[in-house]
Amino acid sequence: MKVTKDLTELLRRIRLDHEEIAERFRFLDWNAEDAERLSAAAQHMAPAQQVFVDRLYCHLAKFPTPSALLRTPEVTARLKHSQAEYYQCLWGGPYDDAYVNGRLRIGVIHQQVGLELKWYLGAYRLYLDDMLASVFGNNPNTSLYSSLLKAVFFDMTLAIDTYSAAQYKALEESEARFARALRGANDGIWDWHIDQDRLYVSERWASMLGLSRDSIGESSSSWFGRVHPDDLPDFREAINAHLRGLTSSVHHEYRIRQNNGGYIWVLVRGVAEMTTPGHLRMTGSQSDISARKDAEQRLKHAAHHDPLTGLANRMRLDEQMQKTLVEKRKGGTQEALLFVDLDRFKLINDSLGHNVGDRVLVEVAQRLRSSLRPGDQLFRFGGDEFIVLLHDLTCGRDAEQVSQRILDTLHQPLHMDGRTLVVSASIGIAPLHDNGKALDVLQAADLALYSAKSAGKARFAHYHEALQHTAQHHLELESALGQALQHGEFELHYQPIYRLDQGAPLASGVEALLRWRHGGRLISPLEFIPALEESGEIIRVGEWVLRQACQQTRAWQLAGHDRLRCSVNISSIQLQQVDFSLRLIDILQESGLSPASLILEITESQLMNDDMDTLACLNELASLGVLLALDDFGTGYSSLGYLTRFPLHILKLDKSFIGGIPYDNKQSAISQAIIGLGRNLGLEVVAEGIENPAQLDFVLSEGCHYAQGYWFSRPRPAEQMPRLLSGEDCFEGH
Repeated sequence: MKVTKDLTELLRRIRLDHEEIAERFRFLDWNAEDAERLSAAAQHMAPAQQVFVDRLYCHLAKFPTPSALLRTPEVTARLKHSQAEYYQCLWGGPYDDAYVNGRLRIGVIHQQVGLELKWYLGAYRLYLDDMLASVFGNNPNTSLYSSLLKAVFFDMTLAIDTYSAAQYKALEESEARFARALRGANDGIWDWHIDQDRLYVSERWASMLGLSRDSIGESSSSWFGRVHPDDLPDFREAINAHLRGLTSSVHHEYRIRQNNGGYIWVLVRGVAEMTTPGHLRMTGSQSDISARKDAEQRLKHAAHHDPLTGLANRMRLDEQMQKTLVEKRKGGTQEALLFVDLDRFKLINDSLGHNVGDRVLVEVAQRLRSSLRPGDQLFRFGGDEFIVLLHDLTCGRDAEQVSQRILDTLHQPLHMDGRTLVVSASIGIAPLHDNGKALDVLQAADLALYSAKSAGKARFAHYHEALQHTAQHHLELESALGQALQHGEFELHYQPIYRLDQGAPLASGVEALLRWRHGGRLISPLEFIPALEESGEIIRVGEWVLRQACQQTRAWQLAGHDRLRCSVNISSIQLQQVDFSLRLIDILQESGLSPASLILEITESQLMNDDMDTLACLNELASLGVLLALDDFGTGYSSLGYLTRFPLHILKLDKSFIGGIPYDNKQSAISQAIIGLGRNLGLEVVAEGIENPAQLDFVLSEGCHYAQGYWFSRPRPAEQMPRLLSGEDCFEGH
């Protein structure tokens, strides 16, 4: 997709419209007879060109730069094939817009992969040299050779324009990146032409002092005149020492006066260099380090308090908890700990910046304070997490009342810089002792917090022992999951998919479903698939699934089911791998399965971000001939834009819409609409979850193409499938 964008931009820069192309043809004295001569000789030249392509790539392999681009035999073979096709186009035409765009596209790709112009033009020279014998032979075909030169050098002008425009665009992008970095830098930037005593400072540099950049003079006196008198001598000495070559750079801390008359501490960094003879220039940055200086002066306080919110910090929490536990053992009243975590706070930081995020945290801290009872203690644990120690509790209901008050207070709209934000939190509640047993109370409250998050956020939850057992179970499960592939614990089950529009239902495909056999039982995919994705292990396991499914499907095809197709569910993490398509090609080649026999199933959630990389990957897969199915359609956001933006072939109607048919009129109407939508868009439609004849009759009456579900068969191991595919076994619903 990026190549297409670059190509559009380059066409604009080159101004390569139809008039420009016509003018170039006229300058080259190109006419219809040239095209006819080349086309007439195309077949004759084909063998010689193929020989040249082989020789060219052998020659390229002798040089480090081009050989580095020929990473694998597959890449080399693909490039050679493309090269041979281009030479045929060079002779056979037609020399239209598609031809021009193709040559420009090659130029863009060469520039992006770093292939220098000398290799590109050198290959043309080798080509022309190699063609001499085939063109002239014993008969000097002067006119034919003249036409060839015109076509070749027309291509060369396109390539040269492409390189030039791409390099100019890269330069502009570099300058734009620098400008964005300068705008986004939190440090102030300064540039001092020492010989001319001209000073430039950035807006950030000036804003540190409460000034605008225009209000600061253009000489160094406007800078040095603001330096604290006690700090100025040392500052000047640091600069002079660097100018005399005694230090590699200027690195100095000093105080500088703000517009309001107060002073702030800053750190200045800079390097001097002779830009041109007689022109000495020093450039650097200036950072406001007042916070650090203040922290040094208040070291004892800062060791126990959060500098942003002013709340006690984690170190102070540890001390207070030790004190509270001791008091508890002496027979004091009940205490509890609240673990408060803001919901989706990262979204505020990512969208509005950390400065706004910090201000939100300060406001949250103030609201938390106002929600507590006298004697309760509030701590900032880190990031967007807070801890509350509740004292003098008479019962667990007291902790719930405080928690609910916190939730209600935080949920009030927060107004900031003209924006209205709504902040929510989840809270885990844990007693300092559980039935007289000592707890790791932070861990217990954290488990309760996770329970509240899982239940939907913006709520509180109590700790109980089952949470600990569940956490341990998940840890053990994930540990075993990391070794499952190595230990051969994964297996594939297959559910048949039946074609409905050719009379009696006919098994036309299977869906491969991953199962994990561990500890003598099959573990539900709902338990282990999310863990695979979170750990990234889904990449290796997903490749294993593809390889096994393709091999098994090909074996069934060779056994007589030659039109059988196989559906495999693909994770978004797999699609994000840059080499996913190449790995899939390898798997198809190894198994011998045709791309048209493989269906990759993706979900709506994978398309939600409308990511250009995902679109490019899906387009590449579709171009290979692999079929793409949108799974569980209707259960997510159901954007109709997905059906037009992405190269889909199949729409799968989710079983949740089938379950109530024919008694649930709403589900029937939704299913009818989805099936009709798919058919009108030219997509195959597969109904999932068929469990009784009435449901089958319904989808048949609506013109649904395919169906699967327990009425036909539950998922089965591979060894149980042949009898079902051959029709020897009846449907399970019969």
